[in-house]
Amino acid sequence: MKKHLIALTAALAVLSQGAMAANLCQPLAASPNAKALLAAAQRHLADTPSPLPHVHTEGTLPNQGIREQSIVAEKDWPIMRQAALAWRMSGDPRYLKQVDDYLAAWADVYQPDFNPIDETNLDMLIGAYALTADHLRLETRDASRRLIQRLGNGYIAHIQQFHGAKKGTQTNNWQSHRVKLVTVAAAALNDQPMLEQALQLFKQQIADNVLPDGSVTDFQDRDALHYVVYDLEPLVQAALAAKPYGIGGDWLRIGANGSSLGAALDWLVPYANGERSHQEFVHTHVQFDKDRANAGEAGYSGTWQPKSSATLFWLAAQLDSRYLPVAKQLAEHPADWIGACYLK
Repeated sequence: MKKHLIALTAALAVLSQGAMAANLCQPLAASPNAKALLAAAQRHLADTPSPLPHVHTEGTLPNQGIREQSIVAEKDWPIMRQAALAWRMSGDPRYLKQVDDYLAAWADVYQPDFNPIDETNLDMLIGAYALTADHLRLETRDASRRLIQRLGNGYIAHIQQFHGAKKGTQTNNWQSHRVKLVTVAAAALNDQPMLEQALQLFKQQIADNVLPDGSVTDFQDRDALHYVVYDLEPLVQAALAAKPYGIGGDWLRIGANGSSLGAALDWLVPYANGERSHQEFVHTHVQFDKDRANAGEAGYSGTWQPKSSATLFWLAAQLDSRYLPVAKQLAEHPADWIGACYLK
């Protein structure tokens, strides 16, 4: 009898996967952002996927390595998420077919490198899958699930290889992006054991990365609010992905001695609302920051621009409405995908 119950539970989990994944984002045709998103999606309906087996932009300057090819290929990821949202809003089968075509192309070609900076935006691909999973061709659904499982489990395995080391990319924004990818993968697959692992990884990252005053280690290392935002945004996305499952309670409050995601956001608020300002990268310890400034890349010198944190605070506002005023101050409206997913 026990074996039958276990089998039934597993079967129900598979059957409910699409419904659970849909909780990650529930776009409606009545959403105030629907018209703009549908118009944008329509402009890309004739586009076709251009997957690569590997992408690499991390640590590169313009025209180095496969940077330019990767940038072109990665444009597929927001297109498929946008198409998935458009399909959920409109029911237009052309968008579903586009998502299916893009997912199939990438799942067939892409080989994860487990570099979280190169792969962080794969959350868009994962989101496109979550929005359409039950309606994809069986071959596409299975191939996509294999890729997403490989990403989630692979990042867990890479983290476990650290063996408790607490330095550099093992605890800075790189780890935040790893945690995001594990959590989003687990949520999209409705993989409860992976979600539990994601919760433990999130807790550890908060303990390792957020200091008692609410600042993050990236700020100490890079002297840049750019990297505070880049560190916190994936953690907020992880918290949003986990929220429908109720695992671990309120991820904004996880932590101790001032070390919480909410405390880190609160630390950033005075800079975001203009009460304080900051000159970026003046005392950075990373040579690549200086190289990018010398190459003229925007955002790597001068005064930090608060509007660059608009997406972070619009996402945070979906976890705690206290952040809504600063979000609106930074941008009257959120990015179309945030509006489609969370604002009714």
